[in-house]
Amino acid sequence: MVKHWRADREDKYEIVEKWFLKDLEMIDGKEADTDNPYFDMHFHKVYNMEAYSCASKYTFARTLNKLNAMYLKKDFKIVNFDDTYLNDDSIWSSSNRDFLVVMRVCFYASNLLCLSLCRFS
Repeated sequence: MVKHWRADREDKYEIVEKWFLKDLEMIDGKEADTDNPYFDMHFHKVYNMEAYSCASKYTFARTLNKLNAMYLKKDFKIVNFDDTYLNDDSIWSSSNRDFLVVMRVCFYASNLLCLSLCRFS
């Protein structure tokens, strides 16, 4: 966990606490159906956390899940998160894919427009 503050025009960071991924038992998103940045990390004790935003909370959970799958391959629980946004195979999951979502919506809209203007005999 890193503490962040600004001194003059420079950002400062201080490592406050460290955890090991192998000790993480579960991430609890608390409420999957609301836009809320709070979540709990379960180690030997429970740490209440607040992300910068709900999107960053999901990005953090996806990153931990990927690291676990890549290196540890242990049973790792992620609860109270919306699976649609948590799974990386969904086009809705990553803010990096916003362009793809907009492109797909525009593609469908242009198809509907073309179909509505075409005359069928």
